[in-house]
Amino acid sequence: MSSRERVLGRVRRALADVPADPRPYEEAVARDYLRRHGHRSAAETVDLLAENLADYRAVVHRAGEEELPRLVTRLLAERGSRQVLVPPGLPPRWMPATGPTHVPDRAASTPHDLDRVESVVTGCAVAVAETGTIVLDGSPDQGRRRITLVPDHHICVVRVPGQVVNSVPEALERLDPTRPSTWISGPSATSDIELDRVEGVHGPRTLEVVLLGGP
Repeated sequence: MSSRERVLGRVRRALADVPADPRPYEEAVARDYLRRHGHRSAAETVDLLAENLADYRAVVHRAGEEELPRLVTRLLAERGSRQVLVPPGLPPRWMPATGPTHVPDRAASTPHDLDRVESVVTGCAVAVAETGTIVLDGSPDQGRRRITLVPDHHICVVRVPGQVVNSVPEALERLDPTRPSTWISGPSATSDIELDRVEGVHGPRTLEVVLLGGP
């Protein structure tokens, strides 16, 4: 008997006395938990997102449409970035006309190619205020998952208030379950058995989030 057969056998025995339920899974599983905690205005929800992002050591900026290219230019210059990864669907007006070389998101790029790029700029699918989480789903303004995991510096633009929700259940309702999703709560970090924190092991060492809204 294989390990797979043993596991499935234990599952069948555990479910042997459970009555059959003909209802679809979506109906059979209770969804009576709170979808959000408390009532907030749109502005309060965005403020909570900014607060929780900062708690996770992300650097938070606020900008209007006209300010965004100048802000991105400054952030890239402060990092000394010579190359910046740009997803194919990123709005051109978000990026400076001059500055670092724009590197397209190519399927043929190797990990070594991506490692030579200092920064990446993306949009997002949704942002969760209660957890300080940015969610990417591989849409054209976000690119392939790997381009946000290999470069050491990620600038993520969140349209506010439209892309900000209060809670995880509200975020899940907006996401397409057939798309790959990456949930980001602050810069990549891990700790060893001595509780020494190391950043940049599983993704960018620096996460900068731009809350884009207003004129």
